[in-house]
Amino acid sequence: MAHFPRTSTRRRFLRKTAGGAAVFAIASPDLLGGPRRTAPNDKLNVACIGIGGRGRASVNACAGENIVGLADVDDRRAAGTYKQFPNAEKYHDFRKMLDKLDGKIDAVTVGTPDHTHAVAVTDALRRGKHVYCEKPLAHSIHEVRAISKLAKEKNVVTQLGNQGHSSESIRRFVEWVHDGAIGTVTKIHTSCDAFPNVYCQMNKLEEQKKKHDVPKGLDYDLWLGPAAGPEYSPLWVPWNWRGWMPFGTGCIGDFGCHVIDPSFWAFDLGAPTSVHAKVHESYDPKKHHLVYPPATEITWKFPAKGKRPAVEMKWFDGKWRTPRPEGADGRIPGTGGVIYGTEGIIVHGSHGAGGCRILGEKAKEYKYPPKTIRRVRGHHGDWLDSIRSNGKQKAGSDFPSFGGPLTEVALLGAVAIRFPGQELQWDSKAMKVTNVKEANVFVAPPYRAGWKLA
Repeated sequence: MAHFPRTSTRRRFLRKTAGGAAVFAIASPDLLGGPRRTAPNDKLNVACIGIGGRGRASVNACAGENIVGLADVDDRRAAGTYKQFPNAEKYHDFRKMLDKLDGKIDAVTVGTPDHTHAVAVTDALRRGKHVYCEKPLAHSIHEVRAISKLAKEKNVVTQLGNQGHSSESIRRFVEWVHDGAIGTVTKIHTSCDAFPNVYCQMNKLEEQKKKHDVPKGLDYDLWLGPAAGPEYSPLWVPWNWRGWMPFGTGCIGDFGCHVIDPSFWAFDLGAPTSVHAKVHESYDPKKHHLVYPPATEITWKFPAKGKRPAVEMKWFDGKWRTPRPEGADGRIPGTGGVIYGTEGIIVHGSHGAGGCRILGEKAKEYKYPPKTIRRVRGHHGDWLDSIRSNGKQKAGSDFPSFGGPLTEVALLGAVAIRFPGQELQWDSKAMKVTNVKEANVFVAPPYRAGWKLA
């Protein structure tokens, strides 16, 4: 799920990325689960990890359940949530919460910074808990694999927090593609122009050397978790960690799981065979390795699959924009996708292909197909309903089959920016870069002493 500093900013952003197009109509009743009221004896016992920032959205989405435990390393950020749920037990260390409340918990939400997703998620999974985790699923591909393996072994319901995956618009996009709306696709452009001052922190590198006192109420050692990070700085706690690579995954990690999602689903992309990155000329991957570049252009190559030919997908962010399609009418979203087919072009915004539309004359003649994909009652609703289905359904962006592989594509891009100009050959089965061995340090980076995956 994306991170927005204010609700009003979020609304303006979603309007912008929709490209001015109308929102899709509500799904028909036979495909869409309607509002669900939970009986008191049918409520799930939920524990929430990371509750003061973006994670608070998950707490609120589960407010109709029994919130039995809350864990956050920062009392200041968590204060409002603590007040909202006075009967929930409160902890700094999520490990202590899970130990203490293990027998009382059905499900867990994780809304911490990227670098502590995996340790929290695996601890919950090994106990057999259903888990919802903000995107990206983890900070490294090695962590994603460990999470996906454990989730599959435990046979629990999981959901990645790319909330657009539960939207009406992404389903219509996939239905159009599967109907052959624009013919055969071999080229996809994706992009993000959001929050450049958050994702690029190059101008803060000297400032981060300054000493700062840890604020009262913040357990910075727990905030660091497995990251061998530097001493505390307000430059990355509590917000801008997204642009600092020891903790975040930059723009590609933060927005990739939103923007790539529609094409990843529609074309069943799976794992790429290679990735190549260009970075802004001002960025030196050795000198500036702590931060994300001012601009990137990342290219993945996906092999042919079934009747689908090979696909090349590009990503543009920061100072660089996706090329405007020739003859395009209307505005092309700065955050979104452009899908090139042999018979037309589709453009869409962020968060579940928002504002999806077919360009040009093709849009006038195309007969839209019937709705065939199951509709759900929101992203958390899909997760909660799947838990209650007793194995009859899984959530749409579950870790092993979708959310994990999607995250891997984004994280592979984050590896590539450290080796600009080199095409990294990716062996997904072996989980390694075969031609640039130094890159594998970023595929499975070491943990700080005292921390390990459960």
